Amino acid sequence: MTVPHPPRRAWVGTGHAHIEVDYARGRVLLHPPDTPLPPDAVLHTREVSAPSWGTSELDAVLTPAPPAPWRWKAAALPATAATAVVLLCGRRHTRLARLARLAAIGHRLPAADTGQATHAVRAARWAGRLLPARWACLEESVTAALALAVAGRGAHWHHGVATDPVRLHAWIASPDGLPVEEPPSTGAYTITHTVRPPRRTP
Repeated sequence: MTVPHPPRRAWVGTGHAHIEVDYARGRVLLHPPDTPLPPDAVLHTREVSAPSWGTSELDAVLTPAPPAPWRWKAAALPATAATAVVLLCGRRHTRLARLARLAAIGHRLPAADTGQATHAVRAARWAGRLLPARWACLEESVTAALALAVAGRGAHWHHGVATDPVRLHAWIASPDGLPVEEPPSTGAYTITHTVRPPRRTP
């Protein structure tokens, strides 16, 4: 089954600079605002009235994850293993693109509802904490997408960039596009790649 590929590169224009997310090479670059846009780039706009120079406050404390049903935990375990294999097997600079494609594996399945997405995210976080290694939002969200695919549902998966300060994030959303099990600060991210499965019919 062919899965959607992320854009080769996505640019976010802030008015003060251009932020390039290069999915093909797995890197993020900062460009002056007058830099010409490459022909294969997808441009998004996120106006920043004035740079904070990194003085804005962000949540840095991990809150305990609420429990997930055991059947979702059972789905998250092989999903975590599969995510780890895709993460570690292959060239380092293609990790981002590989994981983005893996997150889209259930893109043809009926979309998960908010409850299913919540269980999958909680189970993915539970499974990730069993690993003796760094397991961040990208790996967690891909694991949740895979757990949903195991359950026969497609994940509404987002990847994006915040502009002030510059940082990346990946998360699962509800069918209406609202972040699932994410803090309000997720609204600071401009979506540069998304996977939208078809909605379920009544």
